Amino acid sequence: MKKGLYLLMIITHAHIKTMEDCEYADGYLQFRDGKILSVGDMADAPADNVILDASGKVLLPGFIDPHCHIGMWEDGLGFEGDDGNEETDPITPNLRALDAVNPLDRCFTEALQAGITTVVTGPGSANPIGGEWLAMKTFGSRIDDMIIKAPVGMKFALGENPKSSYNSKNQTPITRMATAALIRDHLKKAQRYLEDLSRAEQDEDYDPPEYDAKSEALLPVIKGELKAFFHVHRADDICTAIRIAKEFHLNYLLIHCTEGHLIPEVLKSEHSDIIIGPIICDRSKPELRNFSAALGSELEKNGISFALCTDHPVVPIQYLTLSGTVASSEGLSPDTVLKSITCNAAKICGISDRVGSIAPGKDADFILFDCDPLIACAKPTDIFICGRKVK
Repeated sequence: MKKGLYLLMIITHAHIKTMEDCEYADGYLQFRDGKILSVGDMADAPADNVILDASGKVLLPGFIDPHCHIGMWEDGLGFEGDDGNEETDPITPNLRALDAVNPLDRCFTEALQAGITTVVTGPGSANPIGGEWLAMKTFGSRIDDMIIKAPVGMKFALGENPKSSYNSKNQTPITRMATAALIRDHLKKAQRYLEDLSRAEQDEDYDPPEYDAKSEALLPVIKGELKAFFHVHRADDICTAIRIAKEFHLNYLLIHCTEGHLIPEVLKSEHSDIIIGPIICDRSKPELRNFSAALGSELEKNGISFALCTDHPVVPIQYLTLSGTVASSEGLSPDTVLKSITCNAAKICGISDRVGSIAPGKDADFILFDCDPLIACAKPTDIFICGRKVK
């Protein structure tokens, strides 16, 4: 992402919600070269070039969809635009979202117009190990210039999706046992691959292992450097993900977590990172039979932090805030809704050094509203990415 103008610029008289536990009813935001320099009360505002008087407007960090498949399943296309699941092999950790996402998919424009400035996207859940995910901005034409972090995670999937994908092929896995076994098998292979590499580095008489693309891709996961993104819906699948993660000492994240409200004590005791969603959906398959739009509210009651996603294209990405509004109607507090698509999403996905809140040193990605951002008809009046006004 190209940075903004080099001149000092400032937004004045905005109601600023920094999402860092401080708020300015009449505040300013100063930025230069795509980065935030300072934020505070108007009484302390520096005398810089004023580019926007935001009187009467609310300023927020750009929204984040922490789990979607934007650019992987292109809008309005069938097979030609379907690049999300490589269903010829159940174990594909060496695949990279970077090589599949089409940043010119019109859904990026729809996301941006809804105030979503960052997305985390990648392969689907057909495979027990699906490949690398990435975090990127929603404005640009070449993905290499839009990346925030790549890879940002490695996709793993438990439950019905791998079973459904390979049952028709009469190929493993067709049971939950086989899915978990395949994951363990390849994590163990990666562990041994790492051990052999380390021994070869220390002992010149020991030959290094033959190059293995799958094990090589899993090395950062095994080392705890790359987060394991576990697709899970049912409570037993959630527990299996936690069990595998603990066995291999993985840094992990639970995605969907549909039956999380049935085992809140487990999630709380394990301090699991969680992304919930989609919220605006039906019970389209058996493992969603206990789906409830009140999941976020139940987690909040139990003191469990989480982020909120659309799982685009399951729910069109421009309905991220609407998903939050629906969750709010089921008892989730508006403040937690906003955190779930800003600071919580950034922290859980490991990109909070760049985005997710308004603070010095972070990217100048922010949006302004002239109304409550969580009402159904709300749309941002102004959008900035890396200090550049894109709306």
